[in-house]
Amino acid sequence: MPAELIDGVAVAKEIRAEVARDAAALLASRGITPGLTVVLVGEDPASAVYVASKEKACKEAGMNGETIRLAADTPQADLLALIDRLNADPAVHGILVQMPVPKHIDPQAVILRIAPEKDVDGFHPINVGRVWIGDDTGFAPCTPAGVMVLLERAGVRVAGANAVVLGRSTIVGKPMTSLLVNASATVTVCHSKTRDLASVTRGADILVAAIGRPEFVTADMVKPGAVVIDVGINRVDDPTAKRGYRLCGDVAFATVREVASKITPVPGGVGPMTIAMLLKNTVRAAEQRA
Repeated sequence: MPAELIDGVAVAKEIRAEVARDAAALLASRGITPGLTVVLVGEDPASAVYVASKEKACKEAGMNGETIRLAADTPQADLLALIDRLNADPAVHGILVQMPVPKHIDPQAVILRIAPEKDVDGFHPINVGRVWIGDDTGFAPCTPAGVMVLLERAGVRVAGANAVVLGRSTIVGKPMTSLLVNASATVTVCHSKTRDLASVTRGADILVAAIGRPEFVTADMVKPGAVVIDVGINRVDDPTAKRGYRLCGDVAFATVREVASKITPVPGGVGPMTIAMLLKNTVRAAEQRA
């Protein structure tokens, strides 16, 4: 029997409704409207679309959503000065500088400049540390945090499970590992130098693929009955598609679905959770500072 689909669109909708409820409660009880400011440097088309969707999502949730657009040649010092002003603004509870930034700007300097209590993207080292030690005041990066919500709402038992994370990025792989460990899973992290990768992934009760390689995980790499979470989103050429390409994940969905017990599709799986969790982090930031 094909694996059950884990519907990220439906779960993200639930999260957004909960965020709207919590934002309204915060306004009613303390007169505070959670506010997220997104800074976009340059004119990267994909980033511009993503930023617009964040601003729209904020407004739909009854939050303040602001986008500050800066020219691509904005000096790093000017960007850092802007972050300082946002750090000092009590109406701003979350700050996100959209990555990637132009090459003349050091992304790490940007991340370090954002106040940890407003770092709703969860990349500041203080938040990284808080997440690792299981401190609930820290902010986890939105994508792995969304994966944990998907697992919970799909009824997947994480405690005691053997989990394999395929990929060790600071955006997904490493924080995903910490969240799974804190949920009492036994976690193995795989990467480009892992030997006999398939033998490792076949031991996973929960397999999280975040390697950035189209349809890399094949059915023979998956344990029968495993839960497969596909974080990847890749564009591959497809002359039969209207746009000449199609989107796919890091998992060969059609064949892996015949082996797994539960699986996230691409699109419609992990992707929608990212903005939903960003909103959730922003409301939490407002609550913690109220």
